[in-house]
Amino acid sequence: MHDESTVEAGLGIGAEQGVVDALYARLDALRFEAAERLADVRKAGPSGSPQNRSERDAFATLYEDRIVQLDAVEDRLCFGRLDMVASDVLYVGRIGLSDADHIPLLTDWRAPAATPFYSATAAQPQGVMKRRHLTTQGRVVTAVEDDVLDVEALRGSGHEASLAGEGALLAALDAKRTGRMGDIVATIQSEQDAVIRAPLQGALVVQGGPGTGKTAVALHRAAYLLYHHRDLLARRGVLLIGPSTSFLRYIDHVLPSLGETGAVSTTLAGLVKGIRTTAREHDDVAALKGRLDMSTVVRSAVRERQRVPKRDQDFRIDGREVTIKRSDVREAQARARRDGKPHNAARAAFAKEMINRLTRQVVDQLGPEIEDDDKKEIARDLRDDRSLRVAINLCWLPLTPQQLLRDLFSKPHLLAACASRMTDAERALLARDPDAPFTDADVPLLDEAAELLGDLPQSTRVSGDDKAELRYAREVLDIIGGDGIVTAEMLAERMRAPETHKTVAERASEDRSWTYGHVIVDEAQELSPMAWRMLLRRCPSRSFTIVGDIAQTSAPAGTRWWPETMDPLFQAGWHLRELTVSYRIPAAVASAAQSFARAAGLPVSEMSAARDVDDALATIGVPEREAIARVASDAAGVEADSLVTRGGGLVAVIASEDLISHVSSLARPGIEVMTAREAKGLEFDSVVIADPTSIARVPQDLYVALTRSTRRLVLVHHGQLPDGLTDI
Repeated sequence: MHDESTVEAGLGIGAEQGVVDALYARLDALRFEAAERLADVRKAGPSGSPQNRSERDAFATLYEDRIVQLDAVEDRLCFGRLDMVASDVLYVGRIGLSDADHIPLLTDWRAPAATPFYSATAAQPQGVMKRRHLTTQGRVVTAVEDDVLDVEALRGSGHEASLAGEGALLAALDAKRTGRMGDIVATIQSEQDAVIRAPLQGALVVQGGPGTGKTAVALHRAAYLLYHHRDLLARRGVLLIGPSTSFLRYIDHVLPSLGETGAVSTTLAGLVKGIRTTAREHDDVAALKGRLDMSTVVRSAVRERQRVPKRDQDFRIDGREVTIKRSDVREAQARARRDGKPHNAARAAFAKEMINRLTRQVVDQLGPEIEDDDKKEIARDLRDDRSLRVAINLCWLPLTPQQLLRDLFSKPHLLAACASRMTDAERALLARDPDAPFTDADVPLLDEAAELLGDLPQSTRVSGDDKAELRYAREVLDIIGGDGIVTAEMLAERMRAPETHKTVAERASEDRSWTYGHVIVDEAQELSPMAWRMLLRRCPSRSFTIVGDIAQTSAPAGTRWWPETMDPLFQAGWHLRELTVSYRIPAAVASAAQSFARAAGLPVSEMSAARDVDDALATIGVPEREAIARVASDAAGVEADSLVTRGGGLVAVIASEDLISHVSSLARPGIEVMTAREAKGLEFDSVVIADPTSIARVPQDLYVALTRSTRRLVLVHHGQLPDGLTDI
């Protein structure tokens, strides 16, 4: 713990870097000290009495474990700071550190003293004035983000001006605590507190309009749950699902402390390993693929790979006739399905049963006096026969989810058999070339297929390293003379390097079938019924935090009304919380966005705007539509120059699909150019919207574009603005 006399409150990145440097210096010193002591123990050698040797071994193990512990915390050693009302400053990190005089420098995040870092809120500050999150890359502090928990105490300390991030916004609002503004700040605090501290059980839906801080609150809830329910969640972890890689970077920036706990953050596509979605699906196709009845189509496609031949098939093996009978195939398939194993795993039982039946055919030809060893030899010969293997495989083909989906959508006869309840027009929408790239709409279908198929048999997916080890093991056995006691496979397994200890997050991210203790979903309004099915598989307890805004729904299979989606998924086990104060976007911008949304008939939430910013909204009309791209890029340049005079900031141009390439070619470096859908969930200091009328063809897209700015919004348009914006 640091006293205010030595560490000033409200330090910026440079000063925090000095603290982090000191912590790493102490870490290095402890590591060097442990290495020296280990070297001294090893120098003593194996001499001496058994008791002495035992003591030396114990000390060696102690120092080795200490070095491993210190090495393990090299990344994100320190990720947080608490400024207490009582004038103490506490740094929080992955391990506890003290200086040579035993004065605490860094508090372990699991220690009771660190509890307020995870549980304090503005409504219940627990003696904390300010909480700061430190983002580091290696040993370098790259960003800080503040949460102000006691504004009055912070103002009294004289360090209010040095706040960073969201804390600065809320402190600025609190500075105007008179009348209505005082009520608004109190509302923000109470609404956020209710979300963060809601029970772990069941599903919590957080509905909030743009700028209400719903994503940040959901992340603080994740930290709160991971800390206060860590006995449960340390075993199963928390899954955070975001709409894009930009969201994942945002998590690292806002809550780097999640990196130390059992949290896995990814996009929906990231849950299915080996899949890259490189194309965007047409809306009508995405809507169809998102329907829940696609699960039946995928199941039928798997069942279609468990085939019964059209007629009995005769084979001649070593001069004897055997027949793959249709009746045997049906019975063997039924027996293989009894255990409920996935398709690829159950295939072994099917193949074994078929070989047993074929073996009995040969035995019947040879007579009852056949010995058991001879029966085993017959079965081995049948298994080794290529023509039989092919025939049995065709009756129960092992395959990957990718193979299943490519075949399903590229073979009309297969799609007709599996999607018989769909119309011809619907099946035509699903048809595509076998080499067509996968889209985001395919991800839940691939996951459904993976659940039904299971992994391929181990023998079909031996890695390159495993093959090399197996080859070497066989060479060793050839040299020493194997006697059957030790096989090459056994020797190769023993030669493999032992796996290092993996965290819950690491193990969960590598295991597609992992089930989590809690799931947090951002931009949840965009998820299709098939996507929800995918997530529910990963959390059987149905413990969810669901964050979204139904007025921003643009996905064709997304949510337009929360009960319509939530009731079938969670029955009575869900409840709704609303965030009603927009404090991140200027009041004029929020008012314009609300006006447009109401005119467009969007289900917009009632929302108060808390920030008045001068000159926050402007329009630029151009005489010809062809000039929009040039004028928009010029306007973005003006905004960037203006921000430089105020310390810098982010500028984006949000354009319609047909203008993106033109604007991108004109915009200067450092200015982001994107569509409204790409901008979802992101924020910029200044935003220029190029051709709002074209974007408004999908009203939700323009609503998203209108609400991305935290300082200034410029509309570049030709002709009349969309309804609801004409009075700007």
